[in-house]
Amino acid sequence: MRAISQDVVGGPEVLTEVDLPRPEPGLSELLVRVHAAGLNPTDWKHRAGDMHAELPMVLGWDVSGVVEAVGVGVTLFKPGDEVFGMLPYPHGRGAFAEYVTGTARAFAHKPLSLDHTQAAAIPLAALTAWQALVDTANVEKGQRVFVHAAAGGVGHFAVQIAKARGAHVLGTASAGKHEFLRRIGVDEPIDYREVDVAEAVRDADVVLDTIGDENALRSLRILRPGGVLVTILPRGLDELHAEADRLGVRAEGLLVEADHGGMTAIAALAESGELRPEIAETFPLAEAAKAHALGETGRTTGKLVLVVR
Repeated sequence: MRAISQDVVGGPEVLTEVDLPRPEPGLSELLVRVHAAGLNPTDWKHRAGDMHAELPMVLGWDVSGVVEAVGVGVTLFKPGDEVFGMLPYPHGRGAFAEYVTGTARAFAHKPLSLDHTQAAAIPLAALTAWQALVDTANVEKGQRVFVHAAAGGVGHFAVQIAKARGAHVLGTASAGKHEFLRRIGVDEPIDYREVDVAEAVRDADVVLDTIGDENALRSLRILRPGGVLVTILPRGLDELHAEADRLGVRAEGLLVEADHGGMTAIAALAESGELRPEIAETFPLAEAAKAHALGETGRTTGKLVLVVR
């Protein structure tokens, strides 16, 4: 099978197309014929060596495709089913290939209303938003939810999930993206280049931090007493927790997990039209390096996707 692999860490140029043996599903696993694979910032961080990984490696966690075969013990799916999901993070990568194996419970049935390219854009980013806002913060109707980088991959799903739960949403992006923010449901778009968000916003019930470090610390001031901040870049948590305790708020650091229940709930939102992925651009599998180079600019709105089949 064709796959995109790397033998060394470095820039996008280390990604090369190779021919690898087709994997076989193990116990409780699926073999999926990949139709499309989504990209996320963690892909270029792993590629560049910012996060430890054994080489050689095939990157990619987001996948949408068709079940080719099932391993012993699988009851949720059968060959021919259209599925999408996030391979277990961080060690279950391998979606940048024509076939991939993964635990069955990392997948859900693909929404009929989405094609494979759209479905592949969803899993890791939407699961991150779901696990932050629903599982961790338990966002409820009428709450004020603040989303950093609301036009980004995680951010634009977080906005839609918060709106589906009846929240009032505030979100940051440059002024040129405010029309997009309003379209996906942001009630109060904020240009982070023009205002100091930590000074301009108050009384949020929930803050989703997608930037990390000093931004997470400063964002604690946005919260009302008893509010919760969830950061998806959980570095410096001791300092963050100490400051949260001092301010009378809660802070949590989240790493996304493969999650059949979460994927099923996200699929239902997509099927109802309450959650739609924004596709910034698509690339054929052979142009994975170009996709990485574009993603690293940090200027895209929504998601990048590799079309495999």
